[in-house]
Amino acid sequence: MGVVSHLTFIIVLLAVSSSVVNSCPPSDRAALLAFKSALREPYLGIFNTWTGNDCCHNWYGVSCDPETYRVADINLRGESEDPIFQRAHRTGFMTGYISPAICKLTRLSSLTIADWKGITGEIPRCVTRLPFLRIIDLIGNQLSGTIPADIGRLHRLTVLNIADNSISGTIPGSLGNLSGLMHLDLRNNKISGPIPRNFGNLNMLSRALLSGNRLSGLIPSSISRIYRLADLDLSLNQLSGYIPASLGKMAVLATLNLDSNKLSGVVPTSLFSSTIGNLNLSKNFLEGTIPDVFGPRSYFTVLDLSYNNLKGPIPKSLSWASYIGHLDLSHNHLCGKIPAGSPFDHLEASSFTYNDCLCGKPLKAC
Repeated sequence: MGVVSHLTFIIVLLAVSSSVVNSCPPSDRAALLAFKSALREPYLGIFNTWTGNDCCHNWYGVSCDPETYRVADINLRGESEDPIFQRAHRTGFMTGYISPAICKLTRLSSLTIADWKGITGEIPRCVTRLPFLRIIDLIGNQLSGTIPADIGRLHRLTVLNIADNSISGTIPGSLGNLSGLMHLDLRNNKISGPIPRNFGNLNMLSRALLSGNRLSGLIPSSISRIYRLADLDLSLNQLSGYIPASLGKMAVLATLNLDSNKLSGVVPTSLFSSTIGNLNLSKNFLEGTIPDVFGPRSYFTVLDLSYNNLKGPIPKSLSWASYIGHLDLSHNHLCGKIPAGSPFDHLEASSFTYNDCLCGKPLKAC
C-alpha cells in the first residue's frame, strides 16, 4: 500500500471512528426504540423522526450529554408551540404505556411525557434506579397505580409532577428523603391516606400542590419548617383537625389553599398577619370569630372564609387593610354591621349573604 493510500485509509478510519464515538451508544438507541414501541401517536408523527443510528441528532424530544453522547433528556409534551403542532392545528394525543425500557437509559436526567391524555399503565418502578434523574414530569395522562415506594432514592430529584392522572395509593414516607425537591405537584389524582409526618424534611420545596385527592388525617406541623415554601395547596381533600398556627409564621408563604376539607377549630390569628396574600379556607368546619388583627400591612388578593361556622362581627380592622381584592364571608353565622369604607364599598352582596344577622351596605340597612 502506497503512502497516500495508507494515509487515506487512516483518515477514513478516523472519520468512521469519530462518527461512531460522536453518536449515542447502540444500547441507548435500542432502549429508545423499545420505549417507542409501547406508544402510539397517530396525528403528529413525532416518532417518524426516530430513524437512523444516531439518536442524539434530530430525534424529536431526545437530547444527549455533549461529552458522553448518552441520552440525558426525554422531553415529549402533548401541548407545545413547536411547529409540528402548529402545522397539525391540534394538541397531541398518545396511547400506550411507558415502557420500563427507559430504565436502561442509565444517564437519564429528565423524563417529561406530559399532556398526552391517553397514556395508561403505571409509572415504571425501575425509574427509582436512575441515579441522575432530576425531573419527572408525567402530568396530564391516564396513569394509574401508585407512586413508587422507594421514590426517595432519587436524591437529585428537583421536580416531581404527576398531576392530572389516576394515581392511587398513599404518599410514600420515602418522599421525605428528597431533600433537593423544589416542585411537587400531585393534584387531581386518587391519592389517599395521610400526608407523611416527615414532609417538613423537603427543605428546598417552593411549591407543594396536593389538591383534588383523597388525603386524610392532620396537616403535619412539620410543613412550617420548609423555609422556601411559597405555595401550599391542600384543597379538595378530606383533611381534618386544626390548622397549625405555625403556617402563619412561614417566611415566604404567599398562597395557602385549604378549602373543601374537614378542618375544624378556630382560625389561627397568625394567618392574618403573615406573608399570605391568597388565603382560601372555605368549605370547612372552622368556628370562633374572625380575629381583629388586620392593618396597613394586610394585603390579600383573595380572602375566602365562606361556608364555615364563624360567628361574631366582621372585624373593623379589615377596613384598614391596604388591599383586599376578593373577599367572601358568606355562609357563616356572622352578625352585626358591615364596616364602612374600603374594601367594603366595592364588594357585592354575595360576599356577605347567608349569615345570621349582618346588615349595612351592600346588604339591607341596619
